[in-house]
Amino acid sequence: MMSGASTRVLVINSGSSSLKYRLIDVADERTLAAGLIERIGEQSPLADESAPDHTAAFGLMLERLKGHGVDLGEPLAAIGHRVVHGGERFVEPTLVTAEVKRQIAELSALAPLHNPPNLMGIDAAEVSFPGVPQVAVFDTAFHRTLAPVARTYAIDSALAAEHGIRRFGFHGISFEYVSREAARQIGRPLEELKLIVLHIGNGASACAIDGGRSVETSMGMTPLEGLMMGTRGGDIDPGVLLHLQREAGLSWDEIDSVLNHGSGLLGLGGFGDIRDVQSAAGRGDARAALAVDVYVHRIRSYVGAYLAQLGRADAIVFTAGVGENNASVRERALAGLEGFGIHVDQSRNESPLRGPRAISAEGASVSVLVIPTNEELEIARQAHVLAG
Repeated sequence: MMSGASTRVLVINSGSSSLKYRLIDVADERTLAAGLIERIGEQSPLADESAPDHTAAFGLMLERLKGHGVDLGEPLAAIGHRVVHGGERFVEPTLVTAEVKRQIAELSALAPLHNPPNLMGIDAAEVSFPGVPQVAVFDTAFHRTLAPVARTYAIDSALAAEHGIRRFGFHGISFEYVSREAARQIGRPLEELKLIVLHIGNGASACAIDGGRSVETSMGMTPLEGLMMGTRGGDIDPGVLLHLQREAGLSWDEIDSVLNHGSGLLGLGGFGDIRDVQSAAGRGDARAALAVDVYVHRIRSYVGAYLAQLGRADAIVFTAGVGENNASVRERALAGLEGFGIHVDQSRNESPLRGPRAISAEGASVSVLVIPTNEELEIARQAHVLAG
């Protein structure tokens, strides 16, 4: 296929056992087809029988696209790939080359759950779509504007420099999309706005955005830091990890597993999904109730910190699965902050309406918004600009 003057971009978000895809015409930002292939490589009766690996998953995707009536004879402008960690090297959308893939692989040490499957998707796309520009769009790139004071950890500077230890931040593709949509919703230029954006899903992070630039973010060198998440605990005293290794006898691999897969809502409340934890709390489960309390407490803590860093907020924005759909979390996270001009209107917050909307009370000085994220569209936009 040749890119030509096509405005069609195929967006790929490749996980270790899943492939999420969306075909977008960026001319009118219309989704032509979308889907999800799960359980790639798994020996399970529930697995897609035609997807033993990611290359096979691409073949299955092509069959599904045909089933959607997509003409695969039409050219693609590009294939855009979400890549989680770009380190210091990748701070903008990048055309994929062998050298770029090598460096993405090197960065896998910083995002072991994400970068390797992201590369699998790129490799499979190159096989299925030879000649089509492959564009990597990095979750860390939006945070390239973090000042040294915000990205620097207070450890030995020579050791940090030698091993690339610094704050990178994540969910940047979402933050970039949502901040622009928030400005549109408010009706003011993004360049004059101070925003606190809360991307709360199974993975969660907060970002302070000043004039469209990331100035603070909760995730750090890896996606483990910051807010409490589905299976990740977020902020923790590093001494706890040393204690677990020395006193509990856990190996570093076991500690890694606890931090990535056994903490957060799952570790504290027994379930990785906030809805299940809230349900258990409603039945009187004290462990689950504490988990919800800690979850909300962490969000409030970051809202307060970012108000201090920004000096004010024009809007607080909720996005991602929990942020977009869980009215209780939104209400509790901002309750009692009326003295800062933050006031959630209960009826607006609990409305079944979807799409971009304000949930703040009439006349409140700080807008509280719910903006559904659209990372695939943001990737398509950036990939098309670069490939064009």
